[in-house]
Order: sequence, then structure tokens, then C-alpha cells
Amino acid sequence: MKFRITILFLLLTNALFAQKQELEEYDAYSEDYSYDLIADRISCIQKEVPLIFNERVFAFINYFIVRNRSYTKFVINKSTMYFPIIEEHLAKYNLPDELKYLSIVESGLNPQAISRAGAGGLWQFMPYTGRSYDLHQDWYIDERFDPHLASEAASKYLSMLYRMFGDWELALAAYNSGPGNVRKAIRRSGYKKNFWEIYRYLPRETRSYVPQYVAIVYALKYAEEHNLQMNKPEYLMASDTINVKGYINLKVIASNLNICYEDIQVLNPNLKRFGILTNGSFYPINLPEDKIADFRYNSENIIAAASKEGKGDLQRLAKNSVCSTFGRDKVVYKVRSGDVLGVIAQRYKVRVSDIRKWNKLNSNIIRIDQRLDIWVYPGTQAVA
Repeated sequence: MKFRITILFLLLTNALFAQKQELEEYDAYSEDYSYDLIADRISCIQKEVPLIFNERVFAFINYFIVRNRSYTKFVINKSTMYFPIIEEHLAKYNLPDELKYLSIVESGLNPQAISRAGAGGLWQFMPYTGRSYDLHQDWYIDERFDPHLASEAASKYLSMLYRMFGDWELALAAYNSGPGNVRKAIRRSGYKKNFWEIYRYLPRETRSYVPQYVAIVYALKYAEEHNLQMNKPEYLMASDTINVKGYINLKVIASNLNICYEDIQVLNPNLKRFGILTNGSFYPINLPEDKIADFRYNSENIIAAASKEGKGDLQRLAKNSVCSTFGRDKVVYKVRSGDVLGVIAQRYKVRVSDIRKWNKLNSNIIRIDQRLDIWVYPGTQAVA
């Protein structure tokens, strides 16, 4: 009997190993493809945003469908989570639906992504640009990381860039490098107004940006042809919104509703701390949909508990944090001719390092008409 069991075990093990090997080979398989085949396919998916195909684009397509297949499968599975949100906001501004693929180039569909330069969220907004498009940022909250709010802001920004340049490739380049760099490249090229004609005058990263966009559009449109099927689609947890004001401890809310605090974090990527302080105004918080009734039934007791626990600890942490904005009011200062950071810092009784941190400046260099966020204590008067 023991001998039979051993034989059966070996047969099953071999069968499972063979099946696993077969699956791995299938997973690694990518159809043979040629430059001309991809060129034909791209011509079939041309829409409003031009998809110019060349050797540079071909190299990126090879990267996404052969060299880094795991990344491509990752974003395919994530697309079910974030594309519906993005599509809704693009449609609101009558923008091409295919612009949703740009979010993959920006962040890999990671709403918590932060670049070395300080850009953040699904659409990689720099702090100043985010504030320009109504994305609130303070010690407790950073709305660049909210997929809905960031997609709304990105749609507005892309719409503005298209109106500015009248060309989608240039608008995409400007989204990456800023409109100033695109205008500079246009001037240096002899006022050409085509991405590929100003290509060599653009920043290095921007030269790769539009080709990557074309490549990722191709990779997702023809995913099945390259054995990149969606196998583990991800979806956002069903949620509903409550409105709170003042100090609220999110961990206390989670505990009272018998849910994981991590679930609240997933549903509210814009909330940076375990608590928020809204200074008297209401702010929306997303909770699992199946817990909304429980919250409403006992909201008075839950809010009473959540408005006390940990408040002092969080306020002390906020006050003692480097470059903290806690308890300060924001002043937006417009740089004038002759200004230097040291003088501006003295004028508002802050440190140069604070101004640099608040505005994500890599050096002390500032330019005329640049707007600087400066956080001052209430009642502080600028020294002339």
C-alpha cells in the first residue's frame, strides 16, 4: 500500500510540475512580430491622438511586450480599477478616451507614486501645478493622490494644453516637461510645430514620453495577440462617503466599524495621517459601502470618540515636523526682479530650507513671476 501511495505521489508531482512548466512557457510566449505588422496594427487603432510609428516607438513596444511583460500584465490588471474613473473625467471635458493610457506612462497606475522630483499620484502632479488645479495639500491631506480629484485636474490641464498648442503630441510633451520647455523647443527648431520636428530640442525625458505613450497604447490594445491577457483584474472596494469636520481619528472609526484601518487608507489615498484636522470645514471620507449604515446608526458616539483620541499626539507631531505647515496660514508670494530666497525668508520670518521644501525647489534659484507658497504664523506681517 505504501509503495502504491509513493508511486501515486510521484505521478501527481510530475504532472503538477509538467503543468506548471507548461503554464510558465505559455506565460512567457509572445507571438513573432515584425516592424511592418506592428505598423499595420497601429494604423488600425489611430484615433484623435496621433500614433506615429518609428524605430523609437518600436523599441518601447519591444520593452512592454517582451522585455518587461510582468509590468505590462500588472498595469493591465490595474486598468479595471482606475480606467473607469479616468474615462468619466475625460468624457466630462470631451477629451479623447485614449488619453487614459497616459496615466500608465505617468505612474504605472499607482495612485501613491512619488517621483524623485516630488511629483505625486496617478497623474504625477507637482505640488504647485496641483494647487493650480484645486488639489488641496497640507500636512494631513494631499489630493494629488486621490484618483478622482487627480483625474479631474489632469483632464482640465490636458484640455488647457491642447488649447495652447493645438496638437495632441505637443500637449502630451508639455504635460511631461511643462509648456515652457515645449515653447522653447519650438523656438529653437525654427518654429516647427510637430513633436518629431522639435524632438531633439526637448528635454531627454520628454523625448521618450510620447513614444512610450504610443507603445503602451499598442501593448494594451493588442495584449491578447502577445499573450498578455488580463488574468487577475483588480477592482476598487465599493464605498460611500461621509462628511466630517474638525479633528477625526481614522483608526478609531475603523475600530468602531470593525474594519481594517488599511481599508480606509486604500479608499482614501489622499489622507496622509491616521487623523485629519479640517479647521472647521467639512471634508469627505470614503468608507466601505457595507459599513455606512453601521456608521450612521452610531455616528454620534463614533464621532465623539474619534474626535478626541490621539489628537494631542498628532498635533505635537505636526508642529515638530520639519517644514511643518501646522498652525500656519499660506501666503502666495510672486517673485519680483531682484528677489533672492534669503531676503524673502527674512521678510516672512521663515527659513530658506522651509521655502525650498514647501515648493520642491532643488536649489536657491528662483525666477521672476514664479509663485512661492510660504506658510506663516497667524498675524505675521511681512517685513518690507
